[in-house]
Amino acid sequence: MSRTRLRKRSTLASACLALAASFALAQTAAPTPAPRKKPATKAAPAPAPTPVLEPRAVEILKAASAKLAAAQSMSFTALGAYEVPSLWGPPLIYGRIYEVALQRPDKLAVITVGDGPRTEFYDDGKVMMSFHPAENLVAVADAGPSIDASLEKLYGIAGTYFPFTDVIVADPWKDMSDGMTGAFYVSESNLIGGVTTDVVAYETNGVFIQMWIGKDDHLPRMARAIFLDDPLQLRHSVQFSNWQLDPAVGPEKFTTTKAASADKIPFNHPKMKSDLPADVKPVGAKRSAPKPKATPKSQ
Repeated sequence: MSRTRLRKRSTLASACLALAASFALAQTAAPTPAPRKKPATKAAPAPAPTPVLEPRAVEILKAASAKLAAAQSMSFTALGAYEVPSLWGPPLIYGRIYEVALQRPDKLAVITVGDGPRTEFYDDGKVMMSFHPAENLVAVADAGPSIDASLEKLYGIAGTYFPFTDVIVADPWKDMSDGMTGAFYVSESNLIGGVTTDVVAYETNGVFIQMWIGKDDHLPRMARAIFLDDPLQLRHSVQFSNWQLDPAVGPEKFTTTKAASADKIPFNHPKMKSDLPADVKPVGAKRSAPKPKATPKSQ
């Protein structure tokens, strides 16, 4: 018998045996299926801790505030940085360097030296001015009766806010603690300017702030802030250096003779206008349909 027939018979026999086995199994009682295991329920996430005012953090913030409030004059350098969304979405960081001097109760000078054109703000207790040397422009207004009042007026008429305002007001602790809902101690750090600092975090008036404060001199070295209602959670920071408390400061520090020949302009809120062409949109943004060209009129 040929090998082909043997294979056919072998295959047929195997098929018959398989069919018989299937029939026999079908006649037996089907086994009871094993009970299904219930899926494990996910544990509910732990609730966020309720903010509290930790005494250690409060003590550090009060000591820094008292040190600043006691100084009748001061000067320092501040590096302010803030994030803004890029055209692609992820944030970019921009910065300003400020040279600051003040004399309580009513004199302040803020020289902005970078990035961007130099600007100079002066408050001699009677008049406050914003001088722009490159454009030779100056805005002048009556000063407030105090540094705090002038800063508030400057924000009201020009939308200008300095990132170091919290450390130069007359009563930093009052300004900080009004609306404070929590504060806690983070750690000790040696990262900022080679100074040993205590790091604390606190939440006040809808802003979460982390601050590095000198362990020995109680002076702020850096602060980072996030506005809690900001959906992008962009970060703002300011770093302090070159602190001098109670230096001798002459009246010439709070004015400039160069502004006398400058063209006068009013204080005004900046008009925000994009420097992008009208047809350029951020990546992923929907482009508006092009406007149809006007049909020329027949003569």
